[in-house]
Amino acid sequence: SEINTGFGTNSTDYGGRFVNKNGVANIQKKGVTFFESTSWFHTMLQLSRANFFAIILLFYLLINILFASIYCIIGVEHLGGINVANNLDKFEEAFFFSAQTFTTVGYGRINPIGFVTSAVAAIEALLGLLSFALATGLLYGRFSKPKAFLRFSHNILLAPFKDGLALMMRVAPYKNNNLTDAEAKVTAGIMVDENGTLVNRFFQLELEYNKVNALPLSWTLVHPIDEKSPFYNFSLSDYTTNNWEIFIFIKAFDDMFSNSVLARTSYTNNELVTGAKFVPMHHRSSDNQHTILDLEKLNQFKEVDISAIKPVPVAN
Repeated sequence: SEINTGFGTNSTDYGGRFVNKNGVANIQKKGVTFFESTSWFHTMLQLSRANFFAIILLFYLLINILFASIYCIIGVEHLGGINVANNLDKFEEAFFFSAQTFTTVGYGRINPIGFVTSAVAAIEALLGLLSFALATGLLYGRFSKPKAFLRFSHNILLAPFKDGLALMMRVAPYKNNNLTDAEAKVTAGIMVDENGTLVNRFFQLELEYNKVNALPLSWTLVHPIDEKSPFYNFSLSDYTTNNWEIFIFIKAFDDMFSNSVLARTSYTNNELVTGAKFVPMHHRSSDNQHTILDLEKLNQFKEVDISAIKPVPVAN
């Protein structure tokens, strides 16, 4: 059935895909300034680990360069313990004094002399305390943020299913967390011609199974192409030539966080492989004591011939 997804129906307002592969809506906002449109807390939590620590390191270097420059402008003669003549050496000494003040380490070899230098050092120490408190909070937020730790297959497959065809997508957990009561909702956005006008129509896709009690292994989401499917009248060429996008929304319960976790992604017609089926991802261990989930096979599939298969009507 057609549903309201919030993306609208006018295809002329549609640019690219609705949802990016990482699950974030493909939306750019205008009418507000950059700082108004950006939540720095959300941005810092969503950054990759490398980018997060790179920003922390860059901020640390820049703030110490700034205060070292201030100390040099005031005059390094107001920093007791500096006994160098070269300007570069003076800046180096001022930089490391700034780092010691910013981190409140204070070795004591260099000390501020006079009111102005002492006031700048006091301000830097306060800024350092606030900065480290903020960085610690962000670091804790990144570690404590509930995440689904799910990976989706790169492609969606048009594969044989029972006596007909089905669209198949695969998802698998890649961390040592335990997910239970997993539920999947799949929506299709299809661009259709209505009286000569292209419009976006959205449909809730029925799955073979939309809930599983536990998700320790991979889960293949299967949408049968039957009379209930909006793809029922599609020919094999229609799947690749028509513009459509399928959104995947998975919610599960993580017993470690005692909270629900979410994962999202989408597939477009350009990411469809017709005539293929996924290869199994798990197998028995050599000692017959464990089940091995091979995540390297998440995106692996093999080609199959589906040219003679047609959608099978649903029995009344």
